Amino acid sequence: IAAGASLAIVITIIVAAVVVSKKSSSSGCTNDLTCNLDSISSSSIPAGAPDYLNPFTWYDTIDFNLTYTDAMVGDLPIMGLNSTWDDSNAPNSIVPALNEDWGSYASRPARGVNLGGWLSIEPFIAPDLFDYDDSLGIIDEYTLCTYLGATACSSTLEKHYSSFVTESTFAEIADAGLDHVRIPYSYWAVQTYDDDPYLFRTSWRYLLRAIEWARKYGLRVNLDLHALPGSQNGWNHSGRQGPIGWFNGTNSTQNVQRSIDVHDRLSKFFAQPRYENIITHYGLVNEPRMTFIAASEVINWTTTVYSMLRENGLPNKTIVVFGDGFRGLDAWQGELTGYGDGLALDVHQYVIFNNEQIVYNHSEKVTYACAGWTEQTERSMNTSTGFGPTMVAEWSQADTDCATYLNNVGWGNRWTGTYNTGNSSDPLEALTPRCPTTDSSCSCTSANNDPSTYSDDYKQFLLYFAQAQMDSFETGWGWWYWTWWTTEGSYQWSYKRGLEAGILPAKAYDRNFHCNSTTIPEWYPALPETY
Repeated sequence: IAAGASLAIVITIIVAAVVVSKKSSSSGCTNDLTCNLDSISSSSIPAGAPDYLNPFTWYDTIDFNLTYTDAMVGDLPIMGLNSTWDDSNAPNSIVPALNEDWGSYASRPARGVNLGGWLSIEPFIAPDLFDYDDSLGIIDEYTLCTYLGATACSSTLEKHYSSFVTESTFAEIADAGLDHVRIPYSYWAVQTYDDDPYLFRTSWRYLLRAIEWARKYGLRVNLDLHALPGSQNGWNHSGRQGPIGWFNGTNSTQNVQRSIDVHDRLSKFFAQPRYENIITHYGLVNEPRMTFIAASEVINWTTTVYSMLRENGLPNKTIVVFGDGFRGLDAWQGELTGYGDGLALDVHQYVIFNNEQIVYNHSEKVTYACAGWTEQTERSMNTSTGFGPTMVAEWSQADTDCATYLNNVGWGNRWTGTYNTGNSSDPLEALTPRCPTTDSSCSCTSANNDPSTYSDDYKQFLLYFAQAQMDSFETGWGWWYWTWWTTEGSYQWSYKRGLEAGILPAKAYDRNFHCNSTTIPEWYPALPETY
């Protein structure tokens, strides 16, 4: 009771501190990202205010409230927010508005998309950020910012934050018939530690603005903490490629506590009433690699953090999401019980990162999406055979792993047999071609081409493959495509580019392929299996 009373007092004070202001207006700022600074005086910002509270240091001030406040919730700034919000919007006519009850996700699954590569950058999504000589070893956000230094890292990444996702992104997502958006972000939006080279807290305000834009278009938000202190998987999208320092290594205890501290602050912030209708999913950690981390330790951590989130006021209707950790869905049967619909299992489904599945031909890939993944999802949804509430927060229609930098900078790909992890015992390594013919005819040329060059057969396959996955994942709690946008190439990883190419349904809820009623064609030999 005391904690709840304190939270209520804090929220009341803070709401009073945030002035409803026309100073956030973006009217007339189409070509000038900071023209609304003209509405305030630099003298309104106290001398010595940190950059994250001083809009005169920001690259982009569009749609931010520029009235100065140093008020915090969970020791996180509310600077930039208005004190009022409107939850009356819906993304389309077939789902409820934000201020209306969604109902059961088992009955009305989510249809969403990720904003991957934005606040947690990834080389394959934004390869232009990593266009350096290989000898420099720039392979992730850590090495990029180390090389650039603080000033250049700041200017480079804030330009990326400003341009990669804009208000029109959310309008287009809603127009595509989608109703949820998953936003990956990293721990340095909240805090940096020791010698971290990461850009501190700048991404925080872009995250807050994105939530408000999602609200404007009636899109519900899945918050995805994509990078934890120490790295939870050792992959580039955790910030630093290499050793796993979360639950592993000499600093593991410190990194685990830091991850709890980050969630403590985040949950206090997002317990505010303004977020109770729009943040429907709260992700604990993206892709913890439980093939290298003890599952029992991650399960105990999950229990601890879940309790803390609820004690901090995160609404019971906000679904807490944990990752399957690559254990296999059946392994979660009987684990983390007693949470009802308040806790959901997240699995990421791809055929291309598995040496046994990437070799499927086109027809087999669609068949597997319909039969294999549907069976897995249904088993997982049943608590006698699986965990229970299950969602697929990442998938794509890509049928090769040919996209530049997809498998880390310089690591090659499975499709042509050039995927060298540097560890000959790694089951993921592929030094012989893994396209369906498994020979030297395997090529990435066609797969990486612009969709305007795709044959009608290939376009039909990609459309069917995507819709088969949508069908399958809707037997669970829904899906989020990975991802909305890529800056160059990687066409089969961009929902926006897929829409433009006609290889995704114009409306996610209106599809012409259904697993239980559409015959899956045999595309070969009209469609080569080698590209």
